[in-house]
Amino acid sequence: MDYDWSALELAFRDEVREFLEAKLTPELRRAGRLATSVYPDHEASMAWQRILHERGWAAPAWPVEFGGCEWSLTQHYIFNRESTLAGAPALSPMGIKMVAHAIIAYGTPEQKAFYLPGILTGEVFFCQGYSEPEAGSDLASLTMAAVEDGDDLVCTGSKIWTTHATEANWIFCLVRTSRAGKKQQGITFLLIDMSTPGIEIRPLVMTSGEQVQNQVFFDNVRVPKRNVLGQIDDGWTVAKYLLVHERGGAMAPYLQAMAQEIAVEAAQQPGPDGNSLIDDPAFAAKLAEARIRTEVLEILEYRTISAMSRGHNPGPASSMLKILATELSQKLTELALTAAGPRGRVYQPHATKPGGPIAEFTPPTDDYRSGADWQAVAPLRYFNDRAGSIYAGSNEIQRNILAKAALGL
Repeated sequence: MDYDWSALELAFRDEVREFLEAKLTPELRRAGRLATSVYPDHEASMAWQRILHERGWAAPAWPVEFGGCEWSLTQHYIFNRESTLAGAPALSPMGIKMVAHAIIAYGTPEQKAFYLPGILTGEVFFCQGYSEPEAGSDLASLTMAAVEDGDDLVCTGSKIWTTHATEANWIFCLVRTSRAGKKQQGITFLLIDMSTPGIEIRPLVMTSGEQVQNQVFFDNVRVPKRNVLGQIDDGWTVAKYLLVHERGGAMAPYLQAMAQEIAVEAAQQPGPDGNSLIDDPAFAAKLAEARIRTEVLEILEYRTISAMSRGHNPGPASSMLKILATELSQKLTELALTAAGPRGRVYQPHATKPGGPIAEFTPPTDDYRSGADWQAVAPLRYFNDRAGSIYAGSNEIQRNILAKAALGL
Protein backbone atom coordinates (compact mmCIF):
# COMPACT_ATOMS: atom_id res chain seq x y z
CA MET A 1 0.00 0.00 0.00
CA ASP A 2 1.28 3.47 -0.94
CA TYR A 3 1.07 5.92 1.97
CA ASP A 4 2.23 8.95 -0.04
CA TRP A 5 -0.29 11.63 -0.97
CA SER A 6 -1.01 12.11 -4.67
CA ALA A 7 -0.46 15.46 -6.42
CA LEU A 8 -4.20 16.23 -6.16
CA GLU A 9 -4.21 15.38 -2.48
CA LEU A 10 -1.20 17.59 -1.83
CA ALA A 11 -2.93 20.43 -3.66
CA PHE A 12 -6.00 19.92 -1.47
CA ARG A 13 -3.80 19.93 1.63
CA ASP A 14 -2.33 23.27 0.57
CA GLU A 15 -5.82 24.67 0.00
CA VAL A 16 -6.86 23.63 3.50
CA ARG A 17 -3.71 25.15 4.99
CA GLU A 18 -4.34 28.47 3.24
CA PHE A 19 -7.91 28.53 4.53
CA LEU A 20 -6.85 27.76 8.10
CA GLU A 21 -4.13 30.39 7.99
CA ALA A 22 -6.62 33.01 6.81
CA LYS A 23 -9.61 32.14 9.00
CA LEU A 24 -8.24 30.77 12.27
CA THR A 25 -8.00 33.83 14.48
CA PRO A 26 -5.62 33.92 17.47
CA GLU A 27 -8.66 33.63 19.76
CA LEU A 28 -9.88 30.49 18.02
CA ARG A 29 -6.40 28.95 18.03
CA ARG A 30 -6.12 29.70 21.74
CA ALA A 31 -9.46 27.99 22.37
CA GLY A 32 -8.22 24.92 20.55
CA ARG A 33 -4.81 24.91 22.22
CA LEU A 34 -6.17 25.41 25.75
CA ALA A 35 -9.15 23.04 25.50
CA THR A 36 -9.31 20.82 28.56
CA SER A 37 -11.08 17.85 26.96
CA VAL A 38 -12.51 16.62 23.67
CA TYR A 39 -15.30 19.17 24.21
CA PRO A 40 -14.15 22.70 23.39
CA ASP A 41 -15.29 26.06 24.63
CA HIS A 42 -18.86 26.29 23.35
CA GLU A 43 -18.71 29.85 22.00
CA ALA A 44 -15.43 29.24 20.17
CA SER A 45 -16.74 26.00 18.71
CA MET A 46 -19.88 27.67 17.37
CA ALA A 47 -17.89 30.61 15.98
CA TRP A 48 -15.63 28.20 14.09
CA GLN A 49 -18.64 26.26 12.82
CA ARG A 50 -20.10 29.46 11.35
CA ILE A 51 -16.83 30.14 9.52
CA LEU A 52 -16.72 26.58 8.19
CA HIS A 53 -20.37 26.76 7.13
CA GLU A 54 -19.68 29.94 5.17
CA ARG A 55 -17.00 28.04 3.24
CA GLY A 56 -19.23 24.98 2.83
CA TRP A 57 -16.97 22.83 5.00
CA ALA A 58 -18.99 22.52 8.22
CA ALA A 59 -20.27 19.02 7.39
CA PRO A 60 -18.05 17.62 4.62
CA ALA A 61 -19.08 14.02 5.39
CA TRP A 62 -22.75 14.71 4.61
CA PRO A 63 -24.16 13.95 1.15
CA VAL A 64 -23.74 16.89 -1.21
CA GLU A 65 -27.47 17.47 -1.53
CA PHE A 66 -27.66 18.27 2.18
CA GLY A 67 -24.58 20.52 2.34
CA GLY A 68 -21.69 18.07 2.31
CA CYS A 69 -18.61 17.88 0.11
CA GLU A 70 -17.66 15.47 -2.65
CA TRP A 71 -14.43 14.62 -0.87
CA SER A 72 -12.61 11.32 -0.92
CA LEU A 73 -11.92 9.58 2.38
CA THR A 74 -8.33 10.73 2.05
CA GLN A 75 -9.44 14.35 1.71
CA HIS A 76 -11.54 14.01 4.85
CA TYR A 77 -8.50 12.69 6.70
CA ILE A 78 -6.28 15.49 5.38
CA PHE A 79 -8.83 18.12 6.43
CA ASN A 80 -9.13 16.67 9.93
CA ARG A 81 -5.36 16.34 10.23
CA GLU A 82 -4.57 19.87 9.11
CA SER A 83 -7.33 21.36 11.28
CA THR A 84 -5.96 19.54 14.31
CA LEU A 85 -2.36 20.53 13.68
CA ALA A 86 -3.42 24.16 13.15
CA GLY A 87 -5.14 24.22 16.54
CA ALA A 88 -8.72 24.66 15.33
CA PRO A 89 -11.34 24.16 18.06
CA ALA A 90 -13.37 21.00 17.61
CA LEU A 91 -17.03 21.10 16.64
CA SER A 92 -19.56 19.54 18.98
CA PRO A 93 -20.03 16.05 17.54
CA MET A 94 -23.58 15.27 18.64
CA GLY A 95 -25.28 17.14 15.80
CA ILE A 96 -23.10 17.37 12.71
CA LYS A 97 -21.07 14.21 13.21
CA MET A 98 -23.63 11.94 14.84
CA VAL A 99 -27.40 12.40 14.79
CA ALA A 100 -27.35 14.18 11.41
CA HIS A 101 -26.14 10.96 9.76
CA ALA A 102 -29.00 9.05 11.37
CA ILE A 103 -31.49 11.68 10.19
CA ILE A 104 -30.10 11.46 6.66
CA ALA A 105 -30.36 7.66 6.69
CA TYR A 106 -33.66 7.16 8.55
CA GLY A 107 -35.45 10.51 8.61
CA THR A 108 -38.58 11.47 6.73
CA PRO A 109 -38.35 14.24 4.11
CA GLU A 110 -39.96 16.59 6.64
CA GLN A 111 -37.42 15.69 9.34
CA LYS A 112 -34.50 16.22 6.96
CA ALA A 113 -35.88 19.58 5.82
CA PHE A 114 -36.37 20.80 9.40
CA TYR A 115 -33.30 19.53 11.26
CA LEU A 116 -30.41 19.44 8.78
CA PRO A 117 -30.25 23.15 7.80
CA GLY A 118 -30.46 24.13 11.48
CA ILE A 119 -27.71 21.70 12.48
CA LEU A 120 -25.45 23.23 9.81
CA THR A 121 -25.96 26.78 11.06
CA GLY A 122 -25.91 25.81 14.74
CA GLU A 123 -29.49 26.96 15.31
CA VAL A 124 -30.38 23.34 16.08
CA PHE A 125 -27.93 22.10 18.72
CA PHE A 126 -28.27 18.50 19.88
CA CYS A 127 -27.17 16.64 22.98
CA GLN A 128 -27.24 12.86 23.36
CA GLY A 129 -29.66 10.98 25.63
CA TYR A 130 -28.34 7.43 25.78
CA SER A 131 -26.87 6.45 29.15
CA GLU A 132 -29.01 6.07 32.26
CA PRO A 133 -28.01 5.55 35.89
CA GLU A 134 -28.47 1.78 35.43
CA ALA A 135 -27.69 1.52 31.70
CA GLY A 136 -24.23 2.51 30.52
CA SER A 137 -22.09 0.01 28.64
CA ASP A 138 -25.12 -2.30 28.60
CA LEU A 139 -27.19 0.35 26.87
CA ALA A 140 -29.96 -2.06 25.86
CA SER A 141 -30.93 -2.25 29.56
CA LEU A 142 -32.33 1.30 29.41
CA THR A 143 -35.68 1.86 31.13
CA MET A 144 -36.78 5.43 30.30
CA ALA A 145 -40.39 4.80 29.31
CA ALA A 146 -42.30 6.28 26.39
CA VAL A 147 -46.01 5.40 26.46
CA GLU A 148 -48.18 5.94 23.39
CA ASP A 149 -51.06 8.38 23.92
CA GLY A 150 -52.79 9.34 20.71
CA ASP A 151 -50.35 11.23 18.48
CA ASP A 152 -47.79 11.55 21.28
CA LEU A 153 -45.30 9.51 23.23
CA VAL A 154 -45.29 10.40 26.95
CA CYS A 155 -41.74 10.07 28.30
CA THR A 156 -40.75 9.48 31.93
CA GLY A 157 -37.29 8.67 33.24
CA SER A 158 -33.81 10.15 33.18
CA LYS A 159 -30.59 10.27 31.16
CA ILE A 160 -27.12 10.83 32.59
CA TRP A 161 -23.69 12.00 31.40
CA THR A 162 -25.51 14.23 28.91
CA THR A 163 -22.85 16.51 27.46
CA HIS A 164 -23.83 20.17 26.85
CA ALA A 165 -27.46 19.61 27.85
CA THR A 166 -27.57 23.19 29.15
CA GLU A 167 -26.51 24.54 25.74
CA ALA A 168 -28.65 22.20 23.62
CA ASN A 169 -32.13 22.96 22.36
CA TRP A 170 -32.72 19.38 21.16
CA ILE A 171 -31.83 15.94 22.51
CA PHE A 172 -31.86 12.60 20.71
CA CYS A 173 -32.95 9.83 23.04
CA LEU A 174 -33.34 6.09 23.17
CA VAL A 175 -36.56 5.29 25.02
CA ARG A 176 -38.36 2.09 25.99
CA THR A 177 -41.67 1.69 24.12
CA SER A 178 -42.12 -2.06 24.65
CA ARG A 179 -40.81 -4.78 26.95
CA ALA A 180 -41.71 -7.66 24.65
CA GLY A 181 -38.92 -9.78 23.14
CA LYS A 182 -35.18 -9.25 23.63
CA LYS A 183 -34.01 -6.14 25.44
CA GLN A 184 -32.68 -4.68 22.16
CA GLN A 185 -36.26 -4.77 20.87
CA GLY A 186 -38.89 -2.30 22.00
CA ILE A 187 -36.48 0.65 21.92
CA THR A 188 -37.38 3.80 19.98
CA PHE A 189 -35.12 6.60 18.73
CA LEU A 190 -36.76 9.91 19.59
CA LEU A 191 -35.92 13.59 18.91
CA ILE A 192 -37.09 15.81 21.78
CA ASP A 193 -37.33 19.59 21.99
CA MET A 194 -35.51 20.59 25.21
CA SER A 195 -38.02 23.39 25.85
CA THR A 196 -40.85 20.86 26.27
CA PRO A 197 -42.57 21.09 29.70
CA GLY A 198 -41.45 18.42 32.16
CA ILE A 199 -37.71 18.46 31.37
CA GLU A 200 -35.27 19.31 34.17
CA ILE A 201 -31.47 19.56 33.82
CA ARG A 202 -29.11 19.07 36.76
CA PRO A 203 -25.42 19.77 36.04
CA LEU A 204 -22.84 17.26 37.23
CA VAL A 205 -19.54 18.58 38.55
CA MET A 206 -16.65 16.54 37.15
CA THR A 207 -13.32 15.93 38.90
CA SER A 208 -11.91 18.78 36.80
CA GLY A 209 -14.53 21.13 38.29
CA GLU A 210 -16.25 21.57 34.92
CA GLN A 211 -20.01 21.35 34.44
CA VAL A 212 -20.10 19.80 30.98
CA GLN A 213 -22.02 16.63 31.83
CA ASN A 214 -25.56 16.65 33.17
CA GLN A 215 -28.42 14.47 34.30
CA VAL A 216 -31.68 15.17 32.47
CA PHE A 217 -35.04 14.24 34.02
CA PHE A 218 -38.24 13.69 32.05
CA ASP A 219 -41.58 13.89 33.89
CA ASN A 220 -44.52 13.04 31.60
CA VAL A 221 -42.89 14.84 28.68
CA ARG A 222 -45.16 14.74 25.63
CA VAL A 223 -43.33 14.24 22.33
CA PRO A 224 -45.15 14.07 18.97
CA LYS A 225 -44.79 10.73 17.20
CA ARG A 226 -43.58 12.64 14.17
CA ASN A 227 -40.33 13.07 16.12
CA VAL A 228 -39.62 9.33 16.01
CA LEU A 229 -36.58 8.59 13.85
CA GLY A 230 -37.08 5.32 12.01
CA GLN A 231 -39.82 3.09 13.37
CA ILE A 232 -41.32 2.74 16.84
CA ASP A 233 -39.69 -0.22 18.65
CA ASP A 234 -36.83 -0.36 16.10
CA GLY A 235 -34.60 2.38 17.50
CA TRP A 236 -31.76 -0.05 18.21
CA THR A 237 -31.17 -0.27 14.46
CA VAL A 238 -30.78 3.51 14.26
CA ALA A 239 -28.55 3.59 17.34
CA LYS A 240 -26.16 0.97 15.93
CA TYR A 241 -25.88 2.95 12.70
CA LEU A 242 -25.11 6.15 14.60
CA LEU A 243 -22.49 4.46 16.80
CA VAL A 244 -20.25 3.88 13.77
CA HIS A 245 -20.04 7.66 13.30
CA GLU A 246 -19.42 8.26 17.04
CA ARG A 247 -16.28 6.12 16.93
CA GLY A 248 -14.93 7.57 13.69
CA GLY A 249 -12.36 10.32 13.17
CA ALA A 250 -8.64 10.88 12.92
CA MET A 251 -7.07 10.82 16.39
CA ALA A 252 -3.42 10.31 15.44
CA PRO A 253 -2.75 13.96 14.43
CA TYR A 254 -4.21 15.23 17.70
CA LEU A 255 -2.09 12.82 19.73
CA GLN A 256 1.04 13.58 17.71
CA ALA A 257 0.54 17.30 18.36
CA MET A 258 0.10 16.57 22.07
CA ALA A 259 3.27 14.48 22.17
CA GLN A 260 5.25 17.21 20.39
CA GLU A 261 3.98 19.83 22.84
CA ILE A 262 5.03 17.63 25.77
CA ALA A 263 8.50 17.21 24.30
CA VAL A 264 8.94 20.96 23.82
CA GLU A 265 7.68 21.86 27.27
CA ALA A 266 9.56 19.04 29.02
CA ALA A 267 12.80 20.44 27.62
CA GLN A 268 12.16 23.54 29.74
CA GLN A 269 11.47 21.68 33.00
CA PRO A 270 14.09 20.41 35.46
CA GLY A 271 14.43 16.66 35.86
CA PRO A 272 15.48 14.64 38.95
CA ASP A 273 19.18 15.30 38.29
CA GLY A 274 18.76 19.03 37.70
CA ASN A 275 18.99 18.74 33.92
CA SER A 276 15.95 19.18 31.67
CA LEU A 277 13.20 16.60 32.11
CA ILE A 278 13.44 15.53 28.47
CA ASP A 279 16.99 14.31 29.22
CA ASP A 280 15.80 12.09 32.07
CA PRO A 281 16.11 8.52 30.66
CA ALA A 282 12.94 7.22 32.32
CA PHE A 283 10.75 10.09 31.14
CA ALA A 284 12.34 10.19 27.68
CA ALA A 285 11.74 6.45 27.21
CA LYS A 286 8.05 6.75 28.13
CA LEU A 287 7.57 9.70 25.78
CA ALA A 288 9.44 7.95 22.95
CA GLU A 289 7.25 4.87 23.33
CA ALA A 290 4.11 7.02 23.23
CA ARG A 291 5.30 8.88 20.12
CA ILE A 292 6.04 5.58 18.37
CA ARG A 293 2.52 4.42 19.21
CA THR A 294 1.05 7.59 17.68
CA GLU A 295 2.84 6.70 14.45
CA VAL A 296 1.46 3.16 14.60
CA LEU A 297 -2.02 4.56 15.21
CA GLU A 298 -1.67 6.82 12.17
CA ILE A 299 -0.68 3.88 9.96
CA LEU A 300 -3.70 1.93 11.21
CA GLU A 301 -5.91 4.92 10.42
CA TYR A 302 -4.41 5.05 6.91
CA ARG A 303 -5.09 1.34 6.46
CA THR A 304 -8.69 1.80 7.54
CA ILE A 305 -9.14 4.73 5.14
CA SER A 306 -7.63 2.68 2.33
CA ALA A 307 -9.99 -0.22 3.00
CA MET A 308 -13.05 2.02 3.20
CA SER A 309 -12.08 3.86 0.01
CA ARG A 310 -12.22 0.49 -1.77
CA GLY A 311 -15.73 -0.11 -0.43
CA HIS A 312 -14.73 -2.45 2.40
CA ASN A 313 -16.39 -2.33 5.81
CA PRO A 314 -13.85 -1.40 8.52
CA GLY A 315 -15.36 -4.07 10.75
CA PRO A 316 -13.58 -4.51 14.09
CA ALA A 317 -10.95 -1.94 13.11
CA SER A 318 -13.12 0.82 14.60
CA SER A 319 -13.01 -0.94 17.97
CA MET A 320 -9.23 -1.38 17.75
CA LEU A 321 -8.70 2.29 16.87
CA LYS A 322 -10.95 3.41 19.71
CA ILE A 323 -8.97 1.35 22.25
CA LEU A 324 -5.58 2.49 20.99
CA ALA A 325 -6.49 6.17 20.70
CA THR A 326 -8.15 6.58 24.10
CA GLU A 327 -5.54 4.62 26.05
CA LEU A 328 -2.71 6.43 24.29
CA SER A 329 -4.37 9.76 25.05
CA GLN A 330 -4.52 8.79 28.72
CA LYS A 331 -0.82 7.95 28.68
CA LEU A 332 0.06 11.28 27.09
CA THR A 333 -1.99 13.27 29.62
CA GLU A 334 -0.07 11.46 32.37
CA LEU A 335 3.22 12.52 30.78
CA ALA A 336 1.95 16.08 30.35
CA LEU A 337 1.06 16.24 34.03
CA THR A 338 4.56 14.99 34.90
CA ALA A 339 6.12 17.60 32.63
CA ALA A 340 4.01 20.35 34.18
CA GLY A 341 5.74 19.71 37.50
CA PRO A 342 4.66 21.41 40.76
CA ARG A 343 3.01 24.29 38.91
CA GLY A 344 0.78 21.76 37.19
CA ARG A 345 -0.72 20.84 40.54
CA VAL A 346 -2.20 24.31 40.97
CA TYR A 347 -5.93 24.47 40.18
CA GLN A 348 -6.30 27.46 37.85
CA PRO A 349 -9.01 26.81 35.25
CA HIS A 350 -9.15 30.54 34.43
CA ALA A 351 -5.93 29.98 32.45
CA THR A 352 -7.67 27.43 30.21
CA LYS A 353 -10.63 27.28 27.82
CA PRO A 354 -12.84 24.63 29.48
CA GLY A 355 -15.81 22.97 27.82
CA GLY A 356 -18.28 24.30 30.37
CA PRO A 357 -18.73 26.46 33.47
CA ILE A 358 -16.40 25.88 36.43
CA ALA A 359 -18.18 25.15 39.69
CA GLU A 360 -17.35 27.01 42.89
CA PHE A 361 -14.25 28.76 41.60
CA THR A 362 -13.48 32.46 41.80
CA PRO A 363 -10.48 33.51 39.69
CA PRO A 364 -7.95 35.89 41.21
CA THR A 365 -8.79 39.54 40.64
CA ASP A 366 -5.42 40.17 38.99
CA ASP A 367 -5.77 37.08 36.73
CA TYR A 368 -2.60 35.61 38.26
CA ARG A 369 -1.31 32.31 36.80
CA SER A 370 1.22 30.00 38.40
CA GLY A 371 3.39 28.99 35.48
CA ALA A 372 2.44 28.83 31.81
CA ASP A 373 -1.06 28.24 30.47
CA TRP A 374 -0.16 24.72 29.31
CA GLN A 375 0.71 23.82 32.90
CA ALA A 376 -2.79 24.87 33.94
CA VAL A 377 -4.33 22.77 31.15
CA ALA A 378 -2.41 19.59 32.05
CA PRO A 379 -4.30 18.53 35.22
CA LEU A 380 -7.74 19.27 33.74
CA ARG A 381 -6.95 17.21 30.65
CA TYR A 382 -5.64 14.45 32.87
CA PHE A 383 -8.87 14.27 34.88
CA ASN A 384 -11.13 14.54 31.83
CA ASP A 385 -9.24 11.89 29.88
CA ARG A 386 -9.94 9.23 32.49
CA ALA A 387 -13.37 8.88 30.84
CA GLY A 388 -11.87 8.22 27.39
CA SER A 389 -11.77 4.46 27.89
CA ILE A 390 -15.44 4.45 28.93
CA TYR A 391 -17.34 6.71 26.53
CA ALA A 392 -18.45 5.54 23.04
CA GLY A 393 -18.51 1.98 24.38
CA SER A 394 -16.06 1.01 27.12
CA ASN A 395 -12.74 -0.45 26.04
CA GLU A 396 -13.63 -3.71 27.78
CA ILE A 397 -16.65 -3.98 25.49
CA GLN A 398 -14.46 -3.11 22.48
CA ARG A 399 -12.05 -5.90 23.42
CA ASN A 400 -14.95 -8.33 23.58
CA ILE A 401 -15.94 -7.24 20.07
CA LEU A 402 -12.39 -7.82 18.84
CA ALA A 403 -12.22 -11.22 20.56
CA LYS A 404 -15.38 -12.31 18.79
CA ALA A 405 -14.98 -10.64 15.38
CA ALA A 406 -11.22 -10.89 14.87
CA LEU A 407 -10.18 -13.92 16.91
CA GLY A 408 -13.36 -15.98 16.71
CA LEU A 409 -13.50 -16.49 20.48
